[in-house]
Amino acid sequence: MQTLFIESLDQEGRGVARRDGKAVFVEGALPGETVTYSVYRKKSSYELATLGSVVKESASRVAPRCRHFGNCGGCSLQHLDVRAQVAVKQRVLEDSLWHIGRVRPEQMLPPIYGPSWGYRHRARFTVRHVPKKGGALVGFHEKKSSYVADMDSCEVMPPRMSALIRPLRDLVSALSIRSRLPQIEVALGAEADVLVLRVLEPLLPPDVQALREFANRHGVRLYLQPGGPDSASPMSEADGTDLYYALPEFDLRIYFAPTDFTQVNHAVNGVLVRRTLTLLDPRPGERVADFFCGVGNFTLAIARRGAAVVGVEGSAELVRRATRNAEANGLAAAASFIERDLYRAAGDPLAGLGRFDRMLLDPPRDGAIELLKSLPEEGPQRLVYVSCSPGTLARDAAALTQTKGYRLSAAGVVNMFPHTSHIESIAVFDKEN
Repeated sequence: MQTLFIESLDQEGRGVARRDGKAVFVEGALPGETVTYSVYRKKSSYELATLGSVVKESASRVAPRCRHFGNCGGCSLQHLDVRAQVAVKQRVLEDSLWHIGRVRPEQMLPPIYGPSWGYRHRARFTVRHVPKKGGALVGFHEKKSSYVADMDSCEVMPPRMSALIRPLRDLVSALSIRSRLPQIEVALGAEADVLVLRVLEPLLPPDVQALREFANRHGVRLYLQPGGPDSASPMSEADGTDLYYALPEFDLRIYFAPTDFTQVNHAVNGVLVRRTLTLLDPRPGERVADFFCGVGNFTLAIARRGAAVVGVEGSAELVRRATRNAEANGLAAAASFIERDLYRAAGDPLAGLGRFDRMLLDPPRDGAIELLKSLPEEGPQRLVYVSCSPGTLARDAAALTQTKGYRLSAAGVVNMFPHTSHIESIAVFDKEN
């Protein structure tokens, strides 16, 4: 059987090798390994393959902790030591910046680490009633499949939530609407745990009773979501709760609704906010913008440093939540919030916002290219960019360095999602003198 030498990992966590001028992507293989493989898809410029056997093993290969690894698609890198995972992600970031953006950072920032197990405070479980499997399945999708993995635990969820997967399967199996409940969203806060059940049909009285007994037995709050995310509401008055996470270094409590976007890794988020504020360096008397501000994760920390900050967000509901967070933390005078769709805003997305001394961006995967194109010549002296996509960060870095007079002062990775190929990063841009 033919062998390959694995040179690197791609952005999906697959081993990358070269043979006959083609790239070969081998699932489950690690850099430095010699492996046998089986091709399952051939294209003119690349091939996709599964791992056969490892002839020479990487020193960074470890035994996966989760027994569902390989079948469940939630994780892709549990077989790689967590420190090596971060090194691989940093390599992907550097390669993206250079090959896409033609730019290299003047300094590589130390990676941001945190807990590598039990860290995930948000998740969206798919639910399927599968009689052949004995009832309902609750969990992530199988690898490369729309099927739900047959799982009863999850090592990246906090233990209390991992332990609920099997009881949730039993609960759903007993409901009359078990075939009309496609999703359960998990939102874990500092003092309350919420499960949001997507229900496509009304509950019958026995269903309501079963759900109440489950909530009481396991100490969780239940929300029902008959429509879009904004339709989620407590199943009963007793289920209503103020979810929040704390940023103790800034004396902040950030409140959020169960279906709001928040960072999944609360511990790493705390380090990320600290690092971001250190890099942004907002000062009293300065005016700062926080674009894609969400519920105020960075905005309120900036305000706590004494700067006047404007948070801009496309969701009216998130703007309302951020405004209430400013009030609850005594920062209403320093932090204001504006609703503006930064992707579909007609004309200049910065129109009417005034001049800013510093700017923070934390966009979705699509990046912030339209916003950056609209930056005036006398734009902010420093811009800090928190990214969840190395590719769009690199594209946007090219716009800033090639057309807007900025240099890429520093960049680094944030291991927000250990054991996955997801790459969070942070970059600092300074105006050329």
